[in-house]
Amino acid sequence: MAYENIIVSTEGGVGLIQLNRPKALNALSTAMVIELNAALDGFEQNDGIGAIIITGNEKAFAAGADVREMKDKTFADVKSENFLHSWDHINNITKPIIAAVSGFALGGGCEFALACDIIIAAETAKFSLPETSLGIIPGAGGTQRLLRALGKAKAMDMILTHRMIDAGEAERSGLVSRVVPADQLMKEALAMAAKIAGLSHPVVKAAKQAVKAAEELPLSAGLKLERDLIHSMFDLHDQKEGMAAFLEKRTPKFENR
Repeated sequence: MAYENIIVSTEGGVGLIQLNRPKALNALSTAMVIELNAALDGFEQNDGIGAIIITGNEKAFAAGADVREMKDKTFADVKSENFLHSWDHINNITKPIIAAVSGFALGGGCEFALACDIIIAAETAKFSLPETSLGIIPGAGGTQRLLRALGKAKAMDMILTHRMIDAGEAERSGLVSRVVPADQLMKEALAMAAKIAGLSHPVVKAAKQAVKAAEELPLSAGLKLERDLIHSMFDLHDQKEGMAAFLEKRTPKFENR
């Protein structure tokens, strides 16, 4: 597939997607989201890929959804087309997704980063959900994922006042996993992704499944799922190899089976 709004590449076992609408600060248009979903599906189906990175440019990860596309829509329009439903497709990806954020992650850009599994931020990163200032609310998961990431007080603060937070506050609040110098962002993201991609792929997928389920399941149900998943690991070649390598004090050679 030829892409017009993103740049897709691979580095070893890592799939890379760069948002590429620089004149619009990578605003997430419908066309861009369609391309993003196609690229994610391609990496999901590629057995050689163990982790995925989504990034933007120095100025912006993504400065929200494309307001020009939304401005003239009516209730009938958004209801009939199930507006924003295509943004949920990222939830179908079983491989870990890292958002490498530099510059602005605003509105839909912040929501898309929240939909990823890990956010690593440059020192220049800025996060905000300014939708209430546009006469709407966050509609691509912002009200749900931000609360789960930060708690009620901080989520209400950011959503109701549309206050922007910097990378340092985002890290202290638990929104991002780590903050790095801007010129080291992709180096650090690639190192993280390569480390994940070097592990057993079915094991990594199971770990992601268990952690994501914890956001929705009661503790008892989550513990049962976790136990069922670890039991299933003992049918894997990679479990035998990983434990043998540990006892033999050598690096394991996983075969993703």
